[in-house]
Amino acid sequence: CFGKASVMVLTALGEKLANAVRSLNSTTVINEDVLNAMLKDVCMALIESDVNVQLVRQLRENVRGVINFEEMAGGLNKRRMIQQAVFQELVRLMDPGVAPWQPVKGRPNTVMLVGLQGSGKTTTATKLARYYQRRSWRTCMVCADTYRAGAFDQFKQNAAKAGIPFYGSYTETDPAVIANEGVDRFKRDGFEVIIVDTSGRHRQEDALFEEMLQVSNAIAPDSVIFVMDATIGQACEAQALAFKRTVDVGSVIVTKLDSRAKGGGALSAIAATRSPVVFVGTGEHIEDFEQFKVKQFVQKLLGMGDLAGLIDKVSEMSSSQDEASNAEKMRRLRQGLFTLRDFQEQFATFQELGSFSQVMAAIPGFGSLGNKNELEGRDQFRRYLTVLDSMSDSELDAADGCRLFSNCSARATRVARGSGVSEREVRTMLSQYAKLSQMVRRVGGIRGLFSADGDLKSDASAASMARLQSQVARSLDSRALQRVGGASGLQSLLRQVQRRGVAD
Repeated sequence: CFGKASVMVLTALGEKLANAVRSLNSTTVINEDVLNAMLKDVCMALIESDVNVQLVRQLRENVRGVINFEEMAGGLNKRRMIQQAVFQELVRLMDPGVAPWQPVKGRPNTVMLVGLQGSGKTTTATKLARYYQRRSWRTCMVCADTYRAGAFDQFKQNAAKAGIPFYGSYTETDPAVIANEGVDRFKRDGFEVIIVDTSGRHRQEDALFEEMLQVSNAIAPDSVIFVMDATIGQACEAQALAFKRTVDVGSVIVTKLDSRAKGGGALSAIAATRSPVVFVGTGEHIEDFEQFKVKQFVQKLLGMGDLAGLIDKVSEMSSSQDEASNAEKMRRLRQGLFTLRDFQEQFATFQELGSFSQVMAAIPGFGSLGNKNELEGRDQFRRYLTVLDSMSDSELDAADGCRLFSNCSARATRVARGSGVSEREVRTMLSQYAKLSQMVRRVGGIRGLFSADGDLKSDASAASMARLQSQVARSLDSRALQRVGGASGLQSLLRQVQRRGVAD
């Protein structure tokens, strides 16, 4: 089953860091020269991505302080120790060690968004409101931006599209008055998360900061979030510090953190302000928004994937579906049953989760594949869904769909004509279905692997896990197995699934 695809973050930086760390795997002897060369590549990648030079220098020195070849005992895995040291220092760079504010259920929680004009505050307000709304919070929005022409119109359009209650005014010009009236009204109506969007400017100026103070004093927010544009590079740090000196910025949301953003300036701002990043915006759509988790973020940068995010999304989507339907699916999987209709549902789920590259980036070892074949991958999945939509119910629900088609070649010809693709592509898709179906049958036959609700048991025996690894490895082609790091990489991936996420 496919799960939450975390964002294709900082593609250029991620590829360079991953290549630098992976270079250790191709080196026979690990010594000072190898360490220095790897650290040089890591530091250059960070500097080119606009990370503060002082922070980069500190990271290098911290890694060198951990790795002492003269004091290392024989038999230690030097590659693993160096890779782990780099991972820990990147985590430390992005983790201020401050727990972010969390709203409290059953009471009003006022959140105030601040930032420069163009940083994406209004869009972010809608995304944040939608995030809480989907998690059963009574959420609303207040537009206190009276500076930008058309701000309230955009605000209304976004809120209405997302189905979120909102408040604003065409006639009142004092943002503090609008904010106060809106917050008071929504508090009386029992809303739990009240998000206040404020004015921005093209640059930092006294009028902006004075207005922010007035709004803040009027509504006494529980949390002030600085919305930061990741594409502006080194200016992020100075901006974040200026806002933090004016209002009590408790956390940060980074916007436009997609493949085009260098993003290093945003990372430097995190370190400078000691304010934790709570969410990242990854695109223009309302669903292009996710909670920021430092370790998973660094894992993606290093090409290690984000399997925890995948599993979280699967759980979230499953909980919103019919319980009886989920139970039936789990029963069938435990029995090793996987029809073409199941295959169709997997592709439909894949499309719901985001782009091809985003899902690939979340799977350890497959990030670069997604980055290079985004359009090709997305188009192929759409074609496959069209092919499956052209099949009859009896074909989709057959216990062995491949045998059904192989026994009657006219079926493939009919489906190809109905879906507008070649017969060869229909058979290619059927071949891929056959491989996945075979793996499901093999895995479903392993005793003691699944719990009653269909999850992989956290206490599954070593023998069961070994059989699982063997069956999955047999189902992967050599290139796919190599991308996950061979047999040892596959074992690590399956352990993550067994733990239902990456351990903190």
